[in-house]
Amino acid sequence: MPLKTLFLNPPSFENFDGGASSRWPATREIESYWYPVWLAYPAGMLEGSRLLDANPHHVSWQQVSDILKDYEFLVLFTSTIGWSGDLKMAQVLKETHPKLKIAFVGPPVTTDPDKALNDCHAIDFVCRREFDFSIVEYANGKPLDEILGISYRRNGQVVHNPDRPQVENLDALPWVTDIYKRDLDVTKYNVPFLLHPFVSLYSTRGCPAQCTFCLWPQTLSGHAWRKRSTDDVAAEMAHAKELFPHVKEFFFDDDTFNIQKARTIELCSKLKPLGLTWSCTSRVTTDYETLKAMREAGCRLLIVGFESGDPQILKNIKKGATVERARDFARDCHKLGLTIHGDFILGLPGETKESIRNTINFAKTLDVETIQVSIAHAFPGTELFEFARANGFITNENKMTDEGGHQLAHIEYPGLPAEYVLEMVNKFYDEYFFRPKAAWRVVSKAIANRDLKRLYIESKSFLKLRSERNRMVRESKAQKEPAAANAQA
Repeated sequence: MPLKTLFLNPPSFENFDGGASSRWPATREIESYWYPVWLAYPAGMLEGSRLLDANPHHVSWQQVSDILKDYEFLVLFTSTIGWSGDLKMAQVLKETHPKLKIAFVGPPVTTDPDKALNDCHAIDFVCRREFDFSIVEYANGKPLDEILGISYRRNGQVVHNPDRPQVENLDALPWVTDIYKRDLDVTKYNVPFLLHPFVSLYSTRGCPAQCTFCLWPQTLSGHAWRKRSTDDVAAEMAHAKELFPHVKEFFFDDDTFNIQKARTIELCSKLKPLGLTWSCTSRVTTDYETLKAMREAGCRLLIVGFESGDPQILKNIKKGATVERARDFARDCHKLGLTIHGDFILGLPGETKESIRNTINFAKTLDVETIQVSIAHAFPGTELFEFARANGFITNENKMTDEGGHQLAHIEYPGLPAEYVLEMVNKFYDEYFFRPKAAWRVVSKAIANRDLKRLYIESKSFLKLRSERNRMVRESKAQKEPAAANAQA
């Protein structure tokens, strides 16, 4: 028997939008939880294991410790935002359960394994990049010095074993939906723009796009795009439909689901007979024919990273898309009846007050159903981080969130104060959603889906965080005023 293993997506902030597949691990305007897809794969390969997703199930660190009495091996998926807290708790857990073996996985231990092992001696080893088989091999008794892709301490020195090749045969991996059924309560997962309840999974790994800010391809999944066979994906979807008859929507949480036209159309031909409602990520480069095939196969919504309405900023971040193409894409989706959730980022390289205004106006012309506005964060391991650090743009001691997990602007350019960017996030939301057309669209959709109670709760959360962000802006300005006055004197 392998080591009895607990796979943990750890407790964090209230309303923490976190998960092993989350693209933005921080407290959001509205409580959101994504599925810990990455942890589900090795959990499905180890008999006697358990996947524990603490936040959506409201499991505390004390409860985690109690659960660990029955386990020998802990695999914790850490994040840059939750890093310090995870280290402290690993130490506590090791002291409470001295025989417990602890491994950390996730972007921070990929980008700086030395720091992880030197900062916390409770960690027995870390896995760099994809960790599926490294974890399984250790649990099955393979010695540390024979496992590819890991770093550990030997005689007081950190040792880095050779990298592990990326997983190529994705069909050989287990179906994550079986692990969800075994270990998770799918009704606990909520994303405002997805139907509830929903279930998410991957059909591919990696992303060939070169966006400078995106954490996952540059740290965990890689740029090499690997795909499951369309037969395997369709078979899991048919199986999931039987497992979760009450689920209203399935979501493909791939870095980029439809980047290859032929494969997408082939998969759609196999999803169509299942009669499912599903959604996915998408790039604006997707053409009309592909979108039409997706719509006919049951696709309802696309998450689209528009990022900016300024052409130069799109070039600066290597987005590989243009403002004109984004407009054509949105028009095609509207024509086909596909819903769009648009993602935008303020504070990217080259940002100015004028470019922020361009992006707000651009978003309003697109007129997509819902939007998410984030502050640019330079995560270690990304090209954006290296750019910001080299040019001295990182401020606020590189602190990305406050104690409650709320986003802080930690990149400041000449002539663009960090608090101005934070302030404009609120203005962006206000101008977008307080338009009569946009407001009525949200309310009418809630009425149609019988989700008025959900809309009420989400609206309260949104207004609460909006007020909190305004408070942070006021405090930041107040702190800078004395310094500015002294400089003028």
